[in-house]
Amino acid sequence: MLFSSLSHASALYFYEIGTEDTALAGAGQAARAQDASTIVTNPAGMTRLPDHMFTGGLQVMDGDIPYHLDDSSKESPGNVMNIFPGASSFYSQKINDRLYAGIGLYGNYGLGIDFGDWAGDRLIKKSTMVAMTLSPSVAYKLNDRLSIGASANANYGYLSLTRNVNGDDEKENDHDWAMSYRLGLLMDLTDSTRAGITWTSKTDYDFNINGKARFPNLPNVEYDLPISAQVRAPQQIMFSLVHDINQHWSVMGDLGWQDWSQFGSPQVTIAGQENQQQNRLKDSWHTALGVQHRPTEQWRLNAGVAFDSTVYNSQSDVALSLPTGDEWRFATGAQYQITPASNVGFAVSYLHMQSSNVKSPEAFSGSYDHPYLWFASVNYSYQF
Repeated sequence: MLFSSLSHASALYFYEIGTEDTALAGAGQAARAQDASTIVTNPAGMTRLPDHMFTGGLQVMDGDIPYHLDDSSKESPGNVMNIFPGASSFYSQKINDRLYAGIGLYGNYGLGIDFGDWAGDRLIKKSTMVAMTLSPSVAYKLNDRLSIGASANANYGYLSLTRNVNGDDEKENDHDWAMSYRLGLLMDLTDSTRAGITWTSKTDYDFNINGKARFPNLPNVEYDLPISAQVRAPQQIMFSLVHDINQHWSVMGDLGWQDWSQFGSPQVTIAGQENQQQNRLKDSWHTALGVQHRPTEQWRLNAGVAFDSTVYNSQSDVALSLPTGDEWRFATGAQYQITPASNVGFAVSYLHMQSSNVKSPEAFSGSYDHPYLWFASVNYSYQF
């Protein structure tokens, strides 16, 4: 599970996987192709790499996602976020002048929340969804300017739900394997400008966990958590541009889309009470701008800013177990060339998330106030 990380970024997707993308807030991810982690951002980018290349990274994530109940007489959970480590590794290899192959092991999808002891701990106390992906990939150079790539992703998912049952913590968990696919195109528009586009299919896990809960003081009411909302990753498209101004400066940007509207209305349903079921999710959009500066042959300095739109139609009605909103990322970092064959880098990223309110269940309605996350990562690449 070391290779899985948890985040609320881009709903459940995130771009911080212990690589240089962290320092750029993901900017240029589908077109940059500077190390073997291009397997996860655009497999076609392997055609720009050396004959053999390894890239690995470690990261840590923490933040403050506070939930406060509207009813001040009840105990609120406070910060539901815990510090969490992560890791990733990638390897690419040149087969011949046109064909490249590689494999990646990483986690870039998940959700982890810990409410602790609070007024609604019979409904939910802890919920963890982690995913690890093994991604064998191939890339083919059609000509000197155009490459294509593809990945078949074997995704392992683990879901656990802990709640208070008659004074004792009761934990349910399950795991599942699911397949997804990624297609990529990389094109050199000019000698100094390249474009990349990547499509990733949706991932559906099938977990056998009972999401129903009852409260002694509400004998005729049964709550059902939206477990399905935590186990689906939507299809997404990412378009990126990278432009080398000169040998010292490069600028880059992204435009992305995620198909969250297909998942309908993730919310706590209440049996025995009238509960309106409208579609509360909408597609989300991502945009990012980044810059690289190379002051010397040894140093590469990175900075980026990104925006991801909320997946909710209204921030006044979000799911208790899926807190998210509009997100702004601010990131920076640097790479240092240790030898002609190896480099090491570090990065930090701050993510500010839009506040939101929870209406259902009404007995535990409240708000996520001024949430944020931060990431710190190191990465290493070696070519041979």
